[in-house]
Amino acid sequence: MFVEVALAVPLRKSFTYQIKHNESDSVCIGLRVKVPFGPQQLIGLITKLNVSTDLPSNKIKFVNAILDTEPLLPDNLYKLTLWASRFYFCSQGQMLSQALPVALRKGADASPKAVTLLALSKDGKQVDTSVLKRAPAQKRLFEALQQAPITIDEFNALEYSRAALTALEQKRWLERQEVPIEIDLSWRQQLEVTETPHKLNKQQAVAVSVLNQQQGYHCTLLEGITGSGKTEVYLHVIETVLKQGKQALVLVPEIGLTPQTINRFKRRFNVHIAVIHSGLTDNQRLDAWRLARSGQAAIIIGTRSALFTPMAYPGLIILDEEHDASFKQQEGVRYHARDLAVMRGHYESIPIILGTATPSLETLQNALNGRYHHLELGERAGAAQKVKQGLIDIRSLPLKAGMSDSLINEMRMHLDAGNQVLLFLNRRGFAPALLCHECGHLHECDRCDAFFTVHKGLNEICCHHCGNEYAIPKQCHQCGSTMLVGHGLGTEQLEQQLTEIFPKHPVVRIDRDTTRRKGSLEKQLHAIHKGEYKILVGTQMLAKGHHFPDVTLVGLIDVDGALFSADFRAPERFAQLYTQVSGRAGRADKPGKVLLQTHQADNPIIRDILQHGYHQFARNQLTERQQALLPPAWHMLLIRAEAHSAQDADAFLSAVAQLLPQDKECEVIGPIPAPLDRKAGKYRRQLMFQTKSRLRLQQAFEQALPLIEALPEQKRCRWSIDRDPQDLM
Repeated sequence: MFVEVALAVPLRKSFTYQIKHNESDSVCIGLRVKVPFGPQQLIGLITKLNVSTDLPSNKIKFVNAILDTEPLLPDNLYKLTLWASRFYFCSQGQMLSQALPVALRKGADASPKAVTLLALSKDGKQVDTSVLKRAPAQKRLFEALQQAPITIDEFNALEYSRAALTALEQKRWLERQEVPIEIDLSWRQQLEVTETPHKLNKQQAVAVSVLNQQQGYHCTLLEGITGSGKTEVYLHVIETVLKQGKQALVLVPEIGLTPQTINRFKRRFNVHIAVIHSGLTDNQRLDAWRLARSGQAAIIIGTRSALFTPMAYPGLIILDEEHDASFKQQEGVRYHARDLAVMRGHYESIPIILGTATPSLETLQNALNGRYHHLELGERAGAAQKVKQGLIDIRSLPLKAGMSDSLINEMRMHLDAGNQVLLFLNRRGFAPALLCHECGHLHECDRCDAFFTVHKGLNEICCHHCGNEYAIPKQCHQCGSTMLVGHGLGTEQLEQQLTEIFPKHPVVRIDRDTTRRKGSLEKQLHAIHKGEYKILVGTQMLAKGHHFPDVTLVGLIDVDGALFSADFRAPERFAQLYTQVSGRAGRADKPGKVLLQTHQADNPIIRDILQHGYHQFARNQLTERQQALLPPAWHMLLIRAEAHSAQDADAFLSAVAQLLPQDKECEVIGPIPAPLDRKAGKYRRQLMFQTKSRLRLQQAFEQALPLIEALPEQKRCRWSIDRDPQDLM
């Protein structure tokens, strides 16, 4: 019997293998098989049975092993990967591998045998928690176990301390229990709500009522200003879905947002919650995948890749912060989780909710032209008031670590009143460049067209594009002078200066450098909520979704660079960032204030956002994009090529341009250098293909693709296809 097998290789085709007679009866589409592929053994999925072939059977290799007894993916999810592989112009094997946890791609058993539970021992149940008051991490874990045993998966997702776990085990207050897997679907008969829901305001109540009435596929944009209580709306809608015996999938953009989302959901519902994100081990993600597939996990929370998690009883998909660029994968198969979530809703016939304060222009256009439902929350939940906004024109003003006297004085007032202050600076490190004070030489990465960032704490200069790093040099590479200084401002330097200006108020810095260790972000956020830190300094990690009740002042230090980007999406990104960051102020009953420092006080983009807010700004941007024939008015495909020689990349893209149509409804731009022309030692070129209709783009590129793959020039460079690109870097 001949079968077609999809493998996770970049060749856009499936491969034919044969199966022995004694195994052919149990074979069906969707099973994993281990097959020889060149010198290696690969795991793929069967996509066709009884394939006819012209090759003699002795030339076709046998399947080495069949790993499953039933298909891994439900039919609708399998169809989604078929659609996505065609839409994103990749092989079905590549798309299927995105849909499976890494452990399954390596051949792990898809059917679980047992699960490890952490529970209090007989001795532990007699202990009073007051004895742990000097060990807060142990106390936190102990109190959680007093409520109910927790799985290893939940332990990792909620980022409890491993040291605390070891300490409690050594005291024999905690034990691990190997429990045979029995699929517990009791939540489908009787849902236990463990927290009284908050009282909804009028707009929230209307949104919940409309969303609860939807049956079958509906896509709804829930556009709510920051602090308007979108999560509470989600919780009410999820409750309705769970009471119908169906599961909910919630996607969040950042790993950092998952612990607070899990805690919020766990407080409300006594159900299994499966968590899937890149911070977990392969086995942890596989356990969560199994819980969701069996129906035991009523709620699945995860980042982009969790989109493909199978659900036994699909009921609802929510994308929180749908505008966020991290929903778009930038490596390998460049899919967008938002677009695939909408398609999955179609196939599963379930509602989709896209929630955000700052909708992407693509989603907004779909809402305005009636393809999506549109619900708006225009007032803040509870006692929270709208924030006051202020602009500080810093032209010709003296600055201390990038801060004006006006901002420092305002900070002092808020700190003296016992509140917290958040300062946003989207540049990690001590300084964005290393400058020789004597000859003016800026130290540049030898592999990229970019300057080294100074990281004083690590005593190194590092390229944030290719990861190239060296110890901070003692002498200038150009003239040998020892007068080297950091040029510009980074979060590390800002933190250091704030400690000197406000010695009585503890400062915390949250960026990729300070949150590398597992659990460190959760620990810092926990300390902020307890009021241990008064000044918060951070990058985009602090801008989204976090709820800090005591933050009453937000300052944006240096955002002017975002106004002069080569990317046409820069104004949209700037407006989203400003709106999201300012939404961290005044979220409880204390009034909030936002101050934006700028050298561009007259810039029309800044004026538009401050005067009319994101709501009106986004609609103005849609009109501009329409006039400029840019997405979402037109549809874009970006072909990137990189090579050791710029000529090779140019020659390939020039040949591609000849194969694409150019007329009133199709436009080809390029080849042009990428904004970062050289990265990691390779020259980068881009070709943009734009069409008025999505269908025309699909048809034209599908026709051109086999010809592109046959071009002799493509062998001399590495190239990739990015449909609906979110980043032109």
